[in-house]
Amino acid sequence: MTMPLTLEWTLVTEGKEHRVEDQENQFTLTLPGYRLYPIHDEIEIRRHKESDQIGFGEIIELTWKDDTTICTYELTSLYSVN
Repeated sequence: MTMPLTLEWTLVTEGKEHRVEDQENQFTLTLPGYRLYPIHDEIEIRRHKESDQIGFGEIIELTWKDDTTICTYELTSLYSVN
């Protein structure tokens, strides 16, 4: 059985991110399908695919389960109100 995988360089949140309790500037985001992001490297954060960049973040952890990707990231810089 094959597992489709996409390699991503921009994290698109669509406003579905959730703040991690007791952790400053950390969020989780559940995305459909299996996606691979660079870990511990600065990447662009966008609210929508075609919108302007809202800041930069660093992926801390990726979990693949049941055809979803759970991404935990830390927002390192913010250009607009989150």
